[in-house]
Amino acid sequence: MPKYTTENDLVVACKRGDRLAQRELYERYSRKMFAVCLRYVRQRMEAEDILADSFMKVFTHIQNFKEEGSLEGWIRRIVVNECLGLLRKQRLMYVESNAEEHVQVSSPTDHSAQMHADELMDMIQDLPTGYRTIFNLYAIEGYSHKEIAEMLNINENTSKSQLSRARTLLQKKIEGLDKEHLTFNI
Repeated sequence: MPKYTTENDLVVACKRGDRLAQRELYERYSRKMFAVCLRYVRQRMEAEDILADSFMKVFTHIQNFKEEGSLEGWIRRIVVNECLGLLRKQRLMYVESNAEEHVQVSSPTDHSAQMHADELMDMIQDLPTGYRTIFNLYAIEGYSHKEIAEMLNINENTSKSQLSRARTLLQKKIEGLDKEHLTFNI
């Protein structure tokens, strides 16, 4: 049973260095943040390392949390930045392109409309690192192309083209599932 009933109480206790509060904060948010890690890296061990490093930063910098936004959002930004840092180190991010591409997304077919979230997340996970990173930042985290370009030190058009290519690959994967589904049911 949680000892700290409000987020504010939990933050105050963490700022005091209370180990029980830190444990509770970790238990409250670690599952969600682990899922964030897995969206950016493919290996569970890498995701676990990022999660551990992220929470170390959370506890080290909890004094900087101003309580103006949500604690979860603040932790998520730290986790995303840690993921991006690892990807930068590995230099696996992008295929450079300045050409803007436009993709027509067709209307969903029966199978794609009924696709489960975990199937879609598996498809996203299979994208090349740069595509997956931009897709996650834009489509899931809600960053603009300008913000992504600044975060990743890339051209804004590169962000747009990476997203476009990610969407194209996802659309092809979904269409491939539709064809399998049609062939299998005939």
